[in-house]
Amino acid sequence: MAKSAQPEQPLSGVRVAEFTHMVMGPTCGLILADLGADVIKIEPPGGDKTRRLLGSGAGYFPMYNRNKRSVCLDLKSPAGKAAALKIIDGADVLIENFRPGAMARLGFDYETLSDRNPGLIYCSEKGFLEGPYAHRTALDEVAQMMGGLAYMTGPPGRPLRAGASVIDVQGGLFGALGVLAALQQRHLTGRGQQVVSSLFENSTFLVGQHMAQFAVTGQPAAPMPARISAWAVYEVFETADGEQVFVGVVSDTQWRLFCEAFELTEFAQDPGLAANSDRVRQRERIIPVIQATFLSYSKSELMAKLERTGLPFAPITRPEDLFDDPHLKASEGLVDLTLTDGPAAGSKARLPALPLAMAGRRFGCRKDLPQAGQHTREVLIEAGYSDSEADQLLATGSALAADQAEGSS
Repeated sequence: MAKSAQPEQPLSGVRVAEFTHMVMGPTCGLILADLGADVIKIEPPGGDKTRRLLGSGAGYFPMYNRNKRSVCLDLKSPAGKAAALKIIDGADVLIENFRPGAMARLGFDYETLSDRNPGLIYCSEKGFLEGPYAHRTALDEVAQMMGGLAYMTGPPGRPLRAGASVIDVQGGLFGALGVLAALQQRHLTGRGQQVVSSLFENSTFLVGQHMAQFAVTGQPAAPMPARISAWAVYEVFETADGEQVFVGVVSDTQWRLFCEAFELTEFAQDPGLAANSDRVRQRERIIPVIQATFLSYSKSELMAKLERTGLPFAPITRPEDLFDDPHLKASEGLVDLTLTDGPAAGSKARLPALPLAMAGRRFGCRKDLPQAGQHTREVLIEAGYSDSEADQLLATGSALAADQAEGSS
């Protein structure tokens, strides 16, 4: 048995009804699904529009929707709504990430559903927690801009969004954390509860270290490109073959090892450079010498030397390079999936696994990416519909399977 195919997953027996799209909500569902929960993704007729996004959104669906079952329901029809309620009645957890009020208009608000299913844990992934901004529509980019992260990422005067949907993903992560805590509390109380994770508060949590820096020093934190680093050697260097390598020297012991490895005798013997704070003050003296030294090495030679010395370093890697990363390939860090939508439908891809190991095991792919509505019939029957009732729902279009869903791939 492969390590990733655990016989008993941590969340085996937990059923999740997922009403989500884009990144934040699906990330929460992905985490629970990878950990073993039975996640039922409720999609509209034709499938989640996220399946058909272009450009930077083309990777959203394949990255965040493995290990889930897909059900297509028309929630605006009485039969489709009734089917969704039956699924929710049998669920332990519901996840949603729609605009404030959208679920309530469907009659799927927490108060209504908890009356039907008192043990339900209802996870809302929102832009803001309760407060003056709660009514606003938020995006990852909105949260990064108003939460201080974009200011810290770009150079002065040029706020810059981080190069991945970090707030969406972290929002999903905190939502999953809240769900796990609520499941534990339900063991004690027998009741579910509402869990809310938000984009804005997630962004402020990430920049909390810079807020604390101001509280401690009285000085505003400078954007990262203009910051005064806490360490003298902590940046990207050029190599002889035109490549780049990040190198950090973050302790006095590492400094001694660094000087010895690269034969920087003058620096090693200078007592005025023995302490990190003294080296920070003399960066203008140190850095040009190191830059010139590294230019005599190729990227591979420099990294090999740094690795032997035990110093922190990193190549500057592009996302597409990670498909061939030897560590990810050897450690089950990539999982095999079959793409379902767009021009690459039917082709294989290897995408990042959950960055977690438990009892020495990684969490892999038990269920491939679902076609839109692929599991509608089987989930309806599990929810209590007879074969004929499920067939009637499918025939009327209140519940749509993959081969009946207009626009599905």
